[in-house]
Amino acid sequence: MESLFAQPLFWIITIGLLLLLAFWPGRGPFWRRLQRNQRQQRVLIEDGLKHVYTFRQREIPVTVESLAGAVELNRAQASDLIAQMEESALVTYGESGLELTPKGEAMALHVVRAHRLWETHLADKTGLAPTDWHRQAERQEHKLSPNELDALSASLGHPVFDPHGDPIPTEQGLDAPASFALTDAQPDQTLRIVHLEDEPPVVFAQLVAEGLHPGMAIQLLEKNAQFLRFVGEGEERRLAPQLAANVSVQKIRNHAALPPGSAEPLHTLRVGEEANVVAVSRACRGPERRRLMDLGILPGAKIEVAMPSPLNDPVAYRVRDTLIALRKDQAQMILIERATTKTAA
Repeated sequence: MESLFAQPLFWIITIGLLLLLAFWPGRGPFWRRLQRNQRQQRVLIEDGLKHVYTFRQREIPVTVESLAGAVELNRAQASDLIAQMEESALVTYGESGLELTPKGEAMALHVVRAHRLWETHLADKTGLAPTDWHRQAERQEHKLSPNELDALSASLGHPVFDPHGDPIPTEQGLDAPASFALTDAQPDQTLRIVHLEDEPPVVFAQLVAEGLHPGMAIQLLEKNAQFLRFVGEGEERRLAPQLAANVSVQKIRNHAALPPGSAEPLHTLRVGEEANVVAVSRACRGPERRRLMDLGILPGAKIEVAMPSPLNDPVAYRVRDTLIALRKDQAQMILIERATTKTAA
């Protein structure tokens, strides 16, 4: 009897089934690979549009090299990407170089809005470190639909700015406030930080480590080729010009809106001293901010140092007749005004 494997009909059916499985619409390996390649290409195009949009906002010419660096392609691949965006009527060459068409700008704004809303979500709803917001948001910005963005914005109370101080676009576009680099400010000016550039990440991490954040009021004291010296939230700080260039500020004209000049961080308080809470720094967000408020750290609350630990970190504070332990990095986020120092009986 002839073996089943030797029969032509068996192989015809087997090969037909294999081809059917391989090319099964939407599920077969061929279609999954095709969809994956299409998603990767869409992400590349959206990243390219975001780069063009960002550089145009900063009035920086977009070049093939700058695009290649932004989307991690070589020069030839970046040129091909520009050609594809041109064919799709997303970009065009104008008098000042590569520009977005209305269609391209709408796509770029969608990605920018998704990125900044997701960063706000991470800042307000999670305990993720500020240095991780940008990286996580880049993973999500290509996944959210317009309806999902509207729902996310509503859940966050329709924020106007992201945690870095960047304005969040609406469906109508973007209204960015006028600002300038801290390096362009002059001594004796009173300023408010409106934006910290989050790229490159190493620079942003240094700015965060300095305790800087959007909304922070500062007084520039000195400026030279080596550093800029200023006071913010009761502490004097120094920044190298290379770091200060990544800080955007606005002049403060309404000085009545400033916190009291005697405000300083809680960690400067010593045993036996009392103070009144002025505010919790805007750099403190999400679960950490809610925890401090739940502990009674609210404007007007009296607080005193009860006892230090052997290494002075953490320190026990008394708030509303309750002892709480705060690390130094937490106490730095709480602004106080000193009360009359207690004296031993």
